[in-house]
Amino acid sequence: MKRLTPARRLEWSWILYDVGNSAFTLLISTILPIYFNGLAEAEGIANELATAYWGYAASIVTLCVAVISPILGTLSDFSGYKRPIFFFFAVVGVVGCAALGIPMPWLVFLVVFIVTKIFYSGSLVFYDAMLVDIAAPERTDIVSSKGYAFGYIGSCIPFLISIVIVLFSGLDMSVAIAIALVINAVWWLGFTMPLMKSYRQKHFVPRTPHALRDNFKRLFSVFSKKSDIPNKKGIILYLIAFFLYIDGVYTIIDMATSFGDTLGFDTTTLLLALLLTQIIAFPAAIIMGKLAGKVRNDVLILISICVYTGVGLFAVFMTSPWQFWVLACVVGLFQGGVQALSRSYFAKIIPAEQSGCLFGILDIFGKGAAFFGTLLVGIVTQATGSVNLGAIPIVCLFAAGIAVFLIAARVNRPFLAKKTQEETAEAVQDGIDLPDENGSSDKADRA
Repeated sequence: MKRLTPARRLEWSWILYDVGNSAFTLLISTILPIYFNGLAEAEGIANELATAYWGYAASIVTLCVAVISPILGTLSDFSGYKRPIFFFFAVVGVVGCAALGIPMPWLVFLVVFIVTKIFYSGSLVFYDAMLVDIAAPERTDIVSSKGYAFGYIGSCIPFLISIVIVLFSGLDMSVAIAIALVINAVWWLGFTMPLMKSYRQKHFVPRTPHALRDNFKRLFSVFSKKSDIPNKKGIILYLIAFFLYIDGVYTIIDMATSFGDTLGFDTTTLLLALLLTQIIAFPAAIIMGKLAGKVRNDVLILISICVYTGVGLFAVFMTSPWQFWVLACVVGLFQGGVQALSRSYFAKIIPAEQSGCLFGILDIFGKGAAFFGTLLVGIVTQATGSVNLGAIPIVCLFAAGIAVFLIAARVNRPFLAKKTQEETAEAVQDGIDLPDENGSSDKADRA
């Protein structure tokens, strides 16, 4: 049996944070919307309105994160800043997760949820930016994919415990939810610690005497004519495409359970269907990461977007629980892949020393898109009284995302080819074994 090298241990410490935070992700996309709908209904709020308010809350979160993430991301590029900023956001998110279990009115619950998810989402910006320090360029696809894959399967453990407590323990719903939230908070914190202990920032901008002031200067000059960022056109085009297609992905994640609940599907069906999504997503994400070693990841991203467009169209006409099961399976096959490969693709087309800044900007486009997606779902659902019709704008954004991504991929392809040639030449010069098709090196992995 092979022993893990320090490089592989570092990769796994990074992957484990996905395992930890994904428990919270699954909770807020399954149990919490149903719990919130119950709180709102108990205070006389109609189901359709509760769904709309949940969508508005998700929109507020994404808007706030889109504003703060590039500012803090740019600051994290300075030497020694990335780890403490990441840890602060992660810990506040953990505390907020546990606090959601305190009995409170629906409006207060919504406010606490907004604050918690802001810090959770903020931690992911710095986490994603760490990828350039964690993995060698040739391993970013497989490491990123493993993060999502093990995040999906790992989150099932606290989720199953939570389901048992909520549905079968016989405890009052508020007590059961509180216990489930504490379990998920402890899980999240536990899988954060390995990364905190092992991560060291390798790529950075030298710290200056006026870091905060210089931080804003760097942020606002990123895409100016004086900027030294290579491949600016390709990066900008990708950001626009990402804005369009990831909108639907995030909106589906945020609104799936609330969507099904409003259609009248029973709670057990919703939770089990979404659990199936996590189980399917585990091998699917790993397979997608391995395929990226044989097929260009831009091709795989494009295929995933096309499938998601079909998911949106199917949702417009969905009326039966079996249809929800079908969508859960299809989403499971491509959800992890499109997110993981989008993350690793962006890491490849940007300069490593500015990863915090540029991943923060990526988050503007990602979370900003989700703001519009969830907002549109909320508005259309409230205006028409039909959650099905709320899926139509998402389909349109997916279609636009496909068109722009095709252009972005064409622009980025020569840049990536040149970058790969340079990295290969450096590896040969330094006497480093080139990775095989699975992204491993005999020299690196030998015990």
